[in-house]
Order: sequence, then structure tokens, then C-alpha cells
Amino acid sequence: MKNYNETLQQLLNFGLDISQIKDIDFLLEKILTEARNFTNCDAGTIYVKDGNILAARYSQNDTTNTQLSPHRKSVYTNIIVRVDNTSIAGYVAATGNQLNIPDVYHLDKNLPYSFNRSFDDMTNYRTVSQLVLPLTSMRGETVGVLQLINAKDSTGGITPFDSHDESGISYFAVTAANAIERAKMTREIILRMNRMAELRDPKETGPHVNRVAAYSVALYEGWAASKELNQEEIDRNRDILRMAAMLHDVGKVAISDNILKKPGKFTPEEYDVMKLHTVYGARLFPDIYSELDESAAAVALNHHERWDGNGYPGHISLATLKPLPGYEKEDGTARGKKGEEIPLFGRIVAIADVYDALSNRRCYKEAWDQSAVLEELKKDAGTAFDPELVDIFLDSIETIRQISSQFPDYTDA
Repeated sequence: MKNYNETLQQLLNFGLDISQIKDIDFLLEKILTEARNFTNCDAGTIYVKDGNILAARYSQNDTTNTQLSPHRKSVYTNIIVRVDNTSIAGYVAATGNQLNIPDVYHLDKNLPYSFNRSFDDMTNYRTVSQLVLPLTSMRGETVGVLQLINAKDSTGGITPFDSHDESGISYFAVTAANAIERAKMTREIILRMNRMAELRDPKETGPHVNRVAAYSVALYEGWAASKELNQEEIDRNRDILRMAAMLHDVGKVAISDNILKKPGKFTPEEYDVMKLHTVYGARLFPDIYSELDESAAAVALNHHERWDGNGYPGHISLATLKPLPGYEKEDGTARGKKGEEIPLFGRIVAIADVYDALSNRRCYKEAWDQSAVLEELKKDAGTAFDPELVDIFLDSIETIRQISSQFPDYTDA
């Protein structure tokens, strides 16, 4: 058992760590990971409250996930739980009461809530102890539920959660809830910026930007693992990349409706104007105050560059739109960025954006068959796309498909 000073230091470190995380998806995963470390438990789920329901956003289980390679994370299929007294998580959200259950299979029959054993049945897992806490902010609002499963003793055996876990994790939960509120506000600001684009361009939907962002993070994690980057750098970069990727097409708000909403094919002149959405997006971040500003500008500007140098907008001045010195082609236009001249995040989002565009129905086309989409990516490796990144993307395709199922288009929901 940890002593008081060790517990206090762990809680203080947790508060400092999560205060620096801006993206809510990464934050939720971090909260669940640290809560499990604090209580030494085998598994857990974190739910986010949305009105009258709880949506399971992240789940971890050391026993069932041992077959996954280090950079692969199982993407939890959303489970919806009503905020009422019938389920354990729902009861905690509805009442604000914390529950410490020694064995969920031996609940008093007079209790209003019951344990849903369907997950255990599907995976041959045996849930025993649970510590379930409301994530309640300083304003008194319950923003979610933290469900910790199967505390372990020093030998790895399953044991009930002790009172030390219960008291320490309560402070942990308040800190987490306030961080979630802040991250939700950041995410909402980004989504509102994208909704402005969506009002102008029906192709630019909320599910699309969420999918592209999540694909980009999965691809980055695969790339980072292949380079053996340290976890601290990976965590920082994926937090930034997710938000930057969500803003990849925000520059479309500056494109005329006559072009943006044109149902048919663009004329060469119209296409040249459409290409400028990359520049307009980058111009939204003229003053670099943070790594997010820098990355969002880089992604917006570079996600249509091609590995072979035939993309756009190329080496141009954001202010004048003219080629930078030494990068002018014979026809007076700017030479496209080539290979690793294109920033990594731009190369990543390029693949994620095209994969999603081809995989989903749009007003001008039907969704492509998955095999055709993957063949297109393979064909364009080394020309349109960084070939190394394409290989990593294809190697992660099961994770990509799981992500896709989490963010269905509005018409498919």
C-alpha cells in the first residue's frame, strides 16, 4: 500500500499532467490509464454523459487486450447506458453516489441496479470487484462516470478495492471532471469552426472531421512506434495532431458559394480558386502562440501536397500567393512540395482525408467498396502519398475500420 506522501505526489502529478492536455479523446484515455495505475486494477471504462445517456468512450482490459501489439489500441464499440437506477454506471450518474462493489455477481437483490454480464459472456472474462465514481465538476455537474474493474493484490490476484483507493480516487475524479469540462469546451470551439464550414459546404460534416482526426492519430501512432519515439513525445504530438486534423478544411469558409456548392465539375479557373482553401486555412493561424497553432496551419496548408511534387499550393507566400524565391516553375506557378518537404502531419492527414472521402457517400458520388479504396491507396503510394505511411495505414486497417464505425455519417446514424 502507498503511504500518504506517495499518494499525494501521485495525485498532484496527475493534476499537472492532465491540465496540459487539450484534446478530450486523449484526455479520457489518460484519465482511465492513470486511474487504473492508481488503483492497480485490471480493467476499466470511462463514460461521458450526454443528456440522459452515458456513452462508453474508452475501455481498457489488460487480460483481454494482451494480444494487441504496443501501438494498436482496441477502439471500444460505443455502449449506451441510460442515466437511471437500473445499471451500475447509470445509478452512479443519476445519484452522484460512489459505489465500491466487492463482487458484482453477488449483489443484494433489493438493490435497484444490476450487473450486465453480457461483456463477460462474450469475452470469457470474469468481472469481480468494481469501483465506480461519478465525474462531478466543481460546478456540481456530472460529466461522466469512471468504472474501474478487478483490483489486483501484490500477487496479481483479484481483490476488492480498499478504502485507500476509494478516498484517493475521489479527489482524482474531481480533477478529471474539471479537465474534461475544459477539453469539451476546446473540442466544441473546434467543432463550431467546422460547423461554419459545414454550413457552406455540405461535404464537410462533423463525422468526417472526427474520422479524419482519429485516423490521423492512429496512423501517427503506428509511424511513431516504427521510429521508437518515446511515449511522452507521442502523447504530446497526437494530442496536437487530432485537433489540427479536425481543422484541415476550415479554409473553405472563404471560398465563394458559386464554387463551393457547384454540383458539377469545376472549370480550371474555379479549381484554381478552390485550391486556395489551403492558404485561407493557414491564414487563420497567422500568429503562432502554441504548437497547436503551428500544426493546424501546417495541416491546412499542406494536406493537398503530393509526395511526387505535383500537389498544391506548393512553395508560395501566404501573403502574396506568389512563389517563394527559387521555387518558381517555367509557367510562373509555384513548385509543389515534394517528399519530406511536406510536413509529417500534412502527409498523414492527406492519407486519412482521401481514405475517408472515398469510403463514404457524398452528394456527388457513392461510397467506394473497401477493397477498391485500399487498392487506390496502394496505387498512389510513392506518387500522391508517402509510401511508408501508406504501408503503416494498411497495416492498421482493422483499427481504422473500428474508428469509422464510431463516427457514422448523419444519414447512417
